Amino acid sequence: MSKTGKVYYGSSLAGFVIESDTGYKFVYHEDYLADKSAKPISLTMPLRKEAYYSTTLFAFFDGLIPEGWLLNIAKEHWKVKGNDRFELLLLTCKDTIGAVSVVPVNETE
Repeated sequence: MSKTGKVYYGSSLAGFVIESDTGYKFVYHEDYLADKSAKPISLTMPLRKEAYYSTTLFAFFDGLIPEGWLLNIAKEHWKVKGNDRFELLLLTCKDTIGAVSVVPVNETE
């Protein structure tokens, strides 16, 4: 079973981050890549058509997850296990301080 998050750079849909049984994948959206003003979401993930793969959650996305007391509040509020970093990413990164945000894709979409 996989979970997916829409990754936005500002208000533009930049791509998708996906968790599966084998690991993680990030892929830029083709419309975003076609935009001449598009910027990479991270220096570690330059713009390209090919997907990025990892067996662990990409460090860039892990860095978006809150820490300390804010993380504790989120874990208690949503009853999420602290080691489920992808679920925490989907639940807590809809409105981040930086330009990149992650919104969960509903199973009905």
